[in-house]
Amino acid sequence: MMWPRADSRSEPRQLAVIDVGSNSVRLVIYRLDGRAIWTVYNEKALAGLGRDLPATGRLSPQGVEAAITVLRRFRALLDGWKAEDVRAVGTAAVRDAADGPMFLKRVRDETGLAVRLLTGEEEARYAALGVIAGDPQAQGVVGDLGGSSLELIRLDGAAPADGVTLPLGPFALGAPRPLAIDRTRRVIEAALEPHGRRFAAREFHAVGGAWRNLALLHMEMAGYPLRVAHQYQMGRSDAVDLARFVERQSKASLQRIEGLSKRRFETLPYAALVLEAVIDALQVERIVISAFGLREGLLLESMEPDVRRRDPLIEGCEVLTAVRGLSSDLGGALEAWIAPTFESLPPVFGERDPILLAAACRLADLGARLHPDHRADIAFEQVLRAPIAGMNHPERAFLASCVFSRHTAAASTPEEATISRLLSPERRQRARALGGAIRLGCDLSGRNPRLLERSSLQIRGGTLLLLAAPGWDDMLLGEQTAKRASTLASALKLKLELA
Repeated sequence: MMWPRADSRSEPRQLAVIDVGSNSVRLVIYRLDGRAIWTVYNEKALAGLGRDLPATGRLSPQGVEAAITVLRRFRALLDGWKAEDVRAVGTAAVRDAADGPMFLKRVRDETGLAVRLLTGEEEARYAALGVIAGDPQAQGVVGDLGGSSLELIRLDGAAPADGVTLPLGPFALGAPRPLAIDRTRRVIEAALEPHGRRFAAREFHAVGGAWRNLALLHMEMAGYPLRVAHQYQMGRSDAVDLARFVERQSKASLQRIEGLSKRRFETLPYAALVLEAVIDALQVERIVISAFGLREGLLLESMEPDVRRRDPLIEGCEVLTAVRGLSSDLGGALEAWIAPTFESLPPVFGERDPILLAAACRLADLGARLHPDHRADIAFEQVLRAPIAGMNHPERAFLASCVFSRHTAAASTPEEATISRLLSPERRQRARALGGAIRLGCDLSGRNPRLLERSSLQIRGGTLLLLAAPGWDDMLLGEQTAKRASTLASALKLKLELA
């Protein structure tokens, strides 16, 4: 399958999402390049609107004032924006509070912002769409933990539905009071029990800042080298052990742990206890952290259907290179030139191999404007930690290694320990080969997409053939061409023949 080239993408646009949650009020400004989602600006205030809700049935007075203040600032930041480019939504605390309607009226009167109040089912659906925005291949169940509620919804292709909202956010369970483990566990288990069979799933996609913080803590404790929360995975036993550790920590103990958000010390033990109970009730075997959620779900819904169906990894790589590189057509031409040869090789990522090849080809020109002595290392670092959706951590390491080998024949990548931990030897060797093929294609054609059509790569038996079309033999001349082709043949463990 050939993926759409840059000239078929829709025009970039900016959208702003204001999320009035039970704990935080946040503004995120996004740039949408086709299916690729980029964060331009991100600001939040932990207002704690839902802090008093269990005791009073009303929003926290201090939280209301804090929220109004920050929403006035957000309105100033968005001065001049079209109304259709700003989406403001309210969730559980505002929905459940007796004075929620009064709060929304005050927001409109004082800021001009019309906040759309989401139902629990809508909140769950947008969380699921957000997970799909970050990983179109996601399967299983999504759980979005906010300050006052937990939304559960089963992923069902591109149109998740039939979610449920439960009063299991930290504030609903008693935060900021110290966690009473046994009593709170019984409350959580009773709320989950009617839904356990309905939402049982092997894979659980965890959405929400508290659970992201738990993942970052797990990375620290496990010595995990890639500090990227999105698509970080934990097995059942590791997640349960982590949850039980955090549940029993006092606020003072949590404050001594490096890397945790200081504003979540009072709620993190509650979030850990909910995660442990969810794992048990839903029979979860793997937890996948999603940095995408409700806000990105709103963005996905705003896209045209044909854009929504595109692959975010390929689009993201193409846009990343288009900003910093030279050619908008080179990636697709390289894919068409390389894919037939690599399709004949044993897959190393299964059905993901063609997508990763297409993405790697879109990154061919990423280092074009960097100093030649440093471009391999810099491009490697950019890809390994790029804010691009649609890939897991081993795939990040694979693409970063491809980009490194696209610019150098060196066998060892930067951050060797990280790459060795994330990639098998077979995948590392394939990344080196794919990077070498991209380098050969770029140098053979002088980065001219049309010229690539005058040559081809083939594997026959134990030989790699680099062939020129009739009348185009001069393409194969030159020491550099032979050197690049030899590097590729060596990476594939083949003999080389130029013809």
